[in-house]
Amino acid sequence: MTESAGSISGQYDKSLLQACGEDVFISAAVEIRRPHLVSVKSHVAIDSGVYLTTAAEIGNYVHLSPYLTIIGGSKSTLIVEDFVTIAAGSRLICGSDRFMGDGFTSVTVPDEFRDTVDFGIIRCGRFSGVGTNVVIMPNVTLGEGCVIGACALVTEDTEPWTIYVGVPAKPIKVRPREKMLEYAKRLGY
Repeated sequence: MTESAGSISGQYDKSLLQACGEDVFISAAVEIRRPHLVSVKSHVAIDSGVYLTTAAEIGNYVHLSPYLTIIGGSKSTLIVEDFVTIAAGSRLICGSDRFMGDGFTSVTVPDEFRDTVDFGIIRCGRFSGVGTNVVIMPNVTLGEGCVIGACALVTEDTEPWTIYVGVPAKPIKVRPREKMLEYAKRLGY
């Protein structure tokens, strides 16, 4: 494997991050625009193609799958709590222009001519899971143990331990929690 800029032995240079725990793999083929705003705990895998422009707090036992897009700039934040997986190709929009005609939606024009921008937080609660190609909009909290099915659009907070599907995402079923809680306890969480 060839080394790319900012990589050590095929991995991203973790010393660039605000904080990084143990047993962390970050592919050299990621783009983390503001690593000084990103903290990663332990037992984490961040795969190739992850694109991150926001501040981020990544918990323990987290998997960020290939080709995730996490956008919103330095004034927005992604919080991923323990035991979370976000599947390939998903889009987490932590901050976005409103697109209501208040100004231009390009970051290349001076601020005085810009559209109103909503800077926010997306929080993925413990044990939650996000299926492939999901879109999550700004200021959404996924409840503990919540699962979002593939290709869903999440525009509102979700209930704990509930499975959501569709556009927009709607609840369809309650998810069992006992085994996951037992396993987390055995791991010391």
